[in-house]
Amino acid sequence: MALYLLGVRNEQNLPQPGTEWYLRTSFIINLMKFFYIYVLYNSSKNFIYIGYSENLKERVLKHNSGQVRSTESYSPLVLIFYEAYRTKSDAKRREVHLKSNKGRTTLRTMLKDYFDQEK
Repeated sequence: MALYLLGVRNEQNLPQPGTEWYLRTSFIINLMKFFYIYVLYNSSKNFIYIGYSENLKERVLKHNSGQVRSTESYSPLVLIFYEAYRTKSDAKRREVHLKSNKGRTTLRTMLKDYFDQEK
């Protein structure tokens, strides 16, 4: 997908290692890499799940298809919040914080309007 965004439609047009275009393309592709923390919610069971992923879309689909043991009995889950980080360590640190008691309180405060409308 990233290569398509750069205008590369087939492998014959790929940049060759060591060339200036290859270095610029690699840099641009690297800029597109993010690490996500996300919050899923099931309003009928008042269940909040906080997680981490490098592929947010795929991970949410796995949660809703019952492939994740910790959330399989809470489906359907709605993605209500996410944050993107450039480094894995920053994302993991934020995930640990949000899973703490103080972090959950912060999250409920940040999303107060959302939770109020769900009642």
